[in-house]
Amino acid sequence: MSTTLFISDLHLDSSRPNILQLFQSFLHGIDAKTCEALYILGDLFELWIGDDDDGPTGRAVSKALRECTSNGVPVFVMRGNRDFLIGNEFAAATGCQLIPDPSVVSIQGTEALLTHGDALCTDDTDYQAFRQLVRNPAWQADFLAHSLAQRHAIADTLREMSRQQVGSKPPQIMDVNEHAVRGILSHYDVHTLIHGHTHRLAVHEMRVDGKPARRFVLGDWYTEGSVLHCSREQWWLQRLALPPG
Repeated sequence: MSTTLFISDLHLDSSRPNILQLFQSFLHGIDAKTCEALYILGDLFELWIGDDDDGPTGRAVSKALRECTSNGVPVFVMRGNRDFLIGNEFAAATGCQLIPDPSVVSIQGTEALLTHGDALCTDDTDYQAFRQLVRNPAWQADFLAHSLAQRHAIADTLREMSRQQVGSKPPQIMDVNEHAVRGILSHYDVHTLIHGHTHRLAVHEMRVDGKPARRFVLGDWYTEGSVLHCSREQWWLQRLALPPG
């Protein structure tokens, strides 16, 4: 049975080697080896400060993805809010194809809109202002002009500020806005949406422009893994158990 797989929000980092091990096991598993395509919809890394970062996590992930693509599996990567600086050097090293956010693709005969999801959290106006800042090419060029050590220091400061702000916000403000969801589906004239970012694993049924629509929310990879399997017969969300230890 031909399937297409979707994952997001792995937040891979050296402080969580068990998640990296789970990801490597997933890529070596039969589902990933035989799938029609694998889509990673943002936040593959906890932090990505540039393609020239030679840290051990980046090297291990690049190696695992290169093995996957070298075996003939197309892997598509969308940037998230933690790894928006993934660039062409990463793509060349891994064999992955970078795709814009949002993207409309045909998945097993169904037109689907793919997005990381953070742009749909429109109630969080502070975050949207920050997102607009760091997605600006001039800001990114200035950031990448710093040394690796300086970039790590800046990123750590921004991450700590983010933690403090998240802790002070009501949970609902950090979820997607339903009006924004319906608006983007109507704009692209599709009725299936797949996204991550919110870490709220679920399938939501709704109606858009008088037609039934579905929103698939991918789970994070903190206490377990999460994969959306899509075949012509069914779409289903799978949970992956962490390795022992």
